[in-house]
Amino acid sequence: MDAKKTSQSAKIRARLGHPVIDSDGHSIESVPVFLDYLKAVGGGGLVENFRTVFYDTIIDPRWASFSNEERRYRRGMKPVWWANAANTRDLATAVLPKLMHERLGELGLDFSVVYPTIGLATIAIEDAEMRQACARALNTMKADLFCEFADRLTPAATIPMHTPAEAIAELEFAVKLGLKTAMVASYVRRPIPRVVREFPEAARYTYWMDTFGLDSEYDYDPFWAKCVELKISPTFHSVGYGWGSRRSISNYIYNHIGNFAASAEAVCKSLFMGGVPVRFPRLRFGFLEGGAAWARLLYCELISHWEKRNGKAVQNYNPANIDRTMMADLIRRYGAKSMASDAERIAASIDSIVANTDPSQIDEWVQSGVRSAEDIRDIFTERFYFGCEGDDPLTMMAFRPMGTRFNSRLRAFYGSDIGHWDVPDMRLILDEAYELVEHGLMTPDELRDFVFTTPVQFWTSTNPDFFKGTAVEAEVNRLAKAA
Repeated sequence: MDAKKTSQSAKIRARLGHPVIDSDGHSIESVPVFLDYLKAVGGGGLVENFRTVFYDTIIDPRWASFSNEERRYRRGMKPVWWANAANTRDLATAVLPKLMHERLGELGLDFSVVYPTIGLATIAIEDAEMRQACARALNTMKADLFCEFADRLTPAATIPMHTPAEAIAELEFAVKLGLKTAMVASYVRRPIPRVVREFPEAARYTYWMDTFGLDSEYDYDPFWAKCVELKISPTFHSVGYGWGSRRSISNYIYNHIGNFAASAEAVCKSLFMGGVPVRFPRLRFGFLEGGAAWARLLYCELISHWEKRNGKAVQNYNPANIDRTMMADLIRRYGAKSMASDAERIAASIDSIVANTDPSQIDEWVQSGVRSAEDIRDIFTERFYFGCEGDDPLTMMAFRPMGTRFNSRLRAFYGSDIGHWDVPDMRLILDEAYELVEHGLMTPDELRDFVFTTPVQFWTSTNPDFFKGTAVEAEVNRLAKAA
């Protein structure tokens, strides 16, 4: 019996009456095939060193050989393990674009934007030659393997962000290959010069996070301008484990939970406070696989901080406003007896922790370009998009404002995550998403926005022809005419 007719996801898709666009599927690269492409790009020497460099980027490759005592001594983080479902047909589907294309109907999907797996690590490789060669090889490989299936599948280019020039060069190359979306690194770990110079052995563990907006090492505006020019809506999809608190030596789950949300929040907040959305109003930014809960929280926090600490309101906390004579009098009247005789000195000492603040840094919103709470609302509701998996019940936080300011919905769009361990059975992915409707966490209209309307808005925002020639072109055109 035809699996496409019998899978629960296929049955649900048949009832929906609208396409389902997956904005975050994953392929799993065949390492031997990838290494052939890497050799063609960079030569045999890079191939020989790839495994060592690749695994060292993720975790100390010696982790498995260490005793527990050594892991504690080195604080060696437990890496991802058994990352793919032991389901032969699903694993093959993630490896083979032809099989993925054939099975999309069975999965309840009409179209999928397919992200890499190796690319999640290669964009973080410190060695510039290896990193750039890996991106070039991976993008060439994806273009070759997916080109004949463009009606239902489109692969995302891997774009490292260590410098704007590097990012621009790879984006231009990927677009020439025919790739029309980009997986952009969410951050770059930068060395701290003093540590490198004075404590070289500690440099590996001591770094700062460059997130391309606020306080960046470089001016990334040329890259954002290139995205506009090439009609690319950048999407951010970097792992967030291995930094911060996510360094358990024994528990990968501890390290994994919340990691994509953490990396997404870091780059989103940096772009916002750095003014990138204001300077590039045509761009739309996608933050993948982290869900909507962090986005709703950041939206609320930014508005709250604006109202209390915008350039005018922050003067409420200016120490110059304190009446020291009144303070001394209050100390004498209400303080402990031991304080009364020293009231003037105590009153003078009650001050801001950081005295003599640079006047030019008092208004911390200047760089953002934001001038009102409404500006924050508009950026979060019009220019930022948030990728959510189908089994995440908190996706409802994008659609349900729940009393947050302006009663604003956020733009959540669907990512299946097929290919990774989150999906033990690909045939059930749309079934999982539909459970949000069955459990009252989403209406049928909200589901339509989640899996169809919002993805179309995002992918066509900078490239109106994104779905031209695809299996969903007619439905996308009808949606555009109805808007």
